[in-house]
Amino acid sequence: MINHINLNLLRSLQVLLEECHVSRAAARLNLTQSAVSRQLAQLRELCDDPLLVRSGNQLIATPRALTLLQRVNQILGQADELFNDAPFSPKNWQREFVFASSDYVAQFVVPQIITLLDQQAPQVDFSYRLWQQDYLQKIQAMNIDLASTMLPEPPAHLSSILLGQDHSVCVMRTEHPLTKLSDWQGENLVAFPHLKVTGGGDKDSHVDIALQQMGLQRRVAVKVPFFSTAVKVIEETDLLTVVPEHIAHNLTKDASLTFRPLPFDTASHQYWLMWHPKYDHDKAHEWMREQVLQIMRISPSSIGVQ
Repeated sequence: MINHINLNLLRSLQVLLEECHVSRAAARLNLTQSAVSRQLAQLRELCDDPLLVRSGNQLIATPRALTLLQRVNQILGQADELFNDAPFSPKNWQREFVFASSDYVAQFVVPQIITLLDQQAPQVDFSYRLWQQDYLQKIQAMNIDLASTMLPEPPAHLSSILLGQDHSVCVMRTEHPLTKLSDWQGENLVAFPHLKVTGGGDKDSHVDIALQQMGLQRRVAVKVPFFSTAVKVIEETDLLTVVPEHIAHNLTKDASLTFRPLPFDTASHQYWLMWHPKYDHDKAHEWMREQVLQIMRISPSSIGVQ
């Protein structure tokens, strides 16, 4: 069958499925829109699948297209390696590396990443973006090289490594009335207003699900984007905040705060390091994600692997 395939179509297939947009794909391929449309027609006939189907005002990839994209990324990555045998040197690496995560990681982990780059890869420009939930489907479009966030399971369309897992706890000021209770219940948790940290993705929906199952609901009286603000507010009020346990350990180190396990079971938080599969065999990216992985696993401020 390979004798009947124009191998240049593989690159066009990769770009079309990454962009899900004919004109943007044409711009990346330096081709006219009509030429890319003809290639898409060829690919549809060759694959016996529409590959891209219209949904409202946009095109979305079919399940077969997503499977093909994984294979095409691997094939083209191996082709690049075939003609690039030069050993990778961090000191000679030049590019912008974009990392997305929660503000917690930005505050306690990103400085360690930047220090490492300064020492080992001084020509790399580091750019940070605060993780938002919709980034999960936009990693390629937003040129995000590496991302860290909490998800119940690994995203099927991305490559990922499990960093670790933990559970939610309740953080409060050290003199909070709830600290005097030897035994507490869900009713005690909802008796006080709560603060929610909104930046960097979902951190506390598990508690709302558990409370709903008990017929209870908390009042989220304050929403702030950053943990630094949350710490100051919680220290001065009777507001409560629910966060993952590893974050609570760090927040309570140097503040007049304490934390308690929740009085009921919740689902665990799972933490992932994620990237686009096209970087699976990229030597520079492989080096970088290994450094970030090690920092996030051994840092006293991180989750580690549990």
